[in-house]
Amino acid sequence: MRNSGLLKVAVCLLAAAVMMTNFLSCSTRDPKFQQYMAEGEQLYATHCSNCHQKNGEGLRLVYPPLASSDYMEKNFSRVICGMKYGLDGEVVVNGNAYNQLMPGVLSLTELEIAEIATYIYNSWGHQRGIIESRSVPALLDSCVRPGPRR
Repeated sequence: MRNSGLLKVAVCLLAAAVMMTNFLSCSTRDPKFQQYMAEGEQLYATHCSNCHQKNGEGLRLVYPPLASSDYMEKNFSRVICGMKYGLDGEVVVNGNAYNQLMPGVLSLTELEIAEIATYIYNSWGHQRGIIESRSVPALLDSCVRPGPRR
């Protein structure tokens, strides 16, 4: 009796894994996803890679990595806000503290933010799927904007 319960749990977990794999593979073939990824990569190269590097690994202990970043996974809205308005103060990424001012790019549109987010959240070990531009305004409305640095 106990083994049949474990078997049911194992079958359910396997089914969930297959469904998630199918979902991710379908979304990565979606033309809109591909467009967001391509545009996001270009925008990332222009606005972000100087500090976070092309490979997303950051610059030693000066600028934090995006690659395999636990901070990105735990702070999605703060990452989105940081693109537009910047970040000030200490952040801890993968156990390392960083305290450099990250300037925002006020000229970024909601679509461009969604494209950059789609790129960084689907590169270097992340698999979040497309970040729709329609989700960005609400995130930006909730931002706490950094004050002047002393």
